[in-house]
Parts: sequence; C-alpha cells; structure tokens
Amino acid sequence: MPPVLTLQSLPLFPLGAVLFPGGLLPLRIFEVRYLDMIGRCRRAGAPFGVVCLTQGSEVRQPGRSEAFCQVGTLATITHLETPQPGLMMVRASGTQRFRITRRDQLRHGLWVGDVERLPDDRAVPIPTDLQPTADALRKLIESLQQKTVGSELPLQPPWRLDECGWVANRWCELLPLPNTVKQRLMELDNPLVRLELVSDVLARTGIAK
Repeated sequence: MPPVLTLQSLPLFPLGAVLFPGGLLPLRIFEVRYLDMIGRCRRAGAPFGVVCLTQGSEVRQPGRSEAFCQVGTLATITHLETPQPGLMMVRASGTQRFRITRRDQLRHGLWVGDVERLPDDRAVPIPTDLQPTADALRKLIESLQQKTVGSELPLQPPWRLDECGWVANRWCELLPLPNTVKQRLMELDNPLVRLELVSDVLARTGIAK
C-alpha cells in the first residue's frame, strides 16, 4: 500500500457548497482573512482546502462559530482578478479529496488543518445499464456549449464521459441536491456506486431513463 500523502497547515475555506474533484469554483473574495490566504496561495502556487459548512455562515459573524465537514477537496487557483482594492474574483479547480486530521483557527479567523489526501477515483468505465446517464450529460454539455461562452461553462474539459467518477461528479454539481447528500456522494470511494445513486435520482426526475 502506498504511503498516505499529508499536508500540514493547509488553509481551509468553509463554504456553503460541496466541491468535487474536477469541478469549477467561482469565488468573490472580500474578507481580509481570505484576501490574504488567496494572495499567499497564488504567489506560492499552492492549493487551499474547500470544506462544506455544517454550522455558521461563509462570512464571519461575531458570536457565531463555524463547523464544517472532515472531508473536503483541494482547490487550485486558475484565474484571479482584482477589480478594486479589497475585492478578488477567483476561479479555482477542484483536484483531490482530503480528510482533516487536525484543525486550528488562527487569531484573525482563518482555519488551517493538517490533512491526509484521499485516493483519486479509479477510472471505472460506464456500464451498459448506466450509459443513459452519461448520454444525458453529453447532451447537456452540447446544449450549454451552444448557449454559453466557453469560459463561462459550469463544467470544464476534458470531458471524461466514459468514466463513472467524472460523470457522477458533474451530475452532483448540476443537480439541486441538498449539501448533505452531495457531501455523502463526494465521500464515497467507489465511483460506480456514486454513479448508480446519481442515476437513480435522474431516473426519478425523468432526466435519464
């Protein structure tokens, strides 16, 4: 078994959303703690960790504590603009899942954690009975490409429409599922099971049959 890769003092960004590997994350940054964090990550070419909030809000409020899930996703900055002082417009990309082993909140409010990286999804081919789920995503991507400027697409290439994990992750991002459900799906280690569960949701809604 390969050794577990760890990161120490990873800056954490608790959000009211679940980031999946391969997913896009647009951010509007104006809090001092995150302006500093994003600036440091950008200069160092380093990732930060996105974790889903279970208590509190994205914007720090006096007297309200924040709580978040133990499993999150590393994010790397792909684009950054500063339209005015004190404001950053960021696009980041989800890369690898991780599990927090220790966390601390610094004096100015930023969370940092020691984390262990979780294995990437295995490249499991789409089985015949789940092919309609992949076909429906392909049709949706084609429709979005016709209607949207490429840089604004909610999905980013390469399109790995033959892999269970990639197809499942993209549907998880697009479907209006509760964050608790998305989090459980993201934490699943088996990409085939994840796609089966997503396919059940699509079948019930009539999107893919």
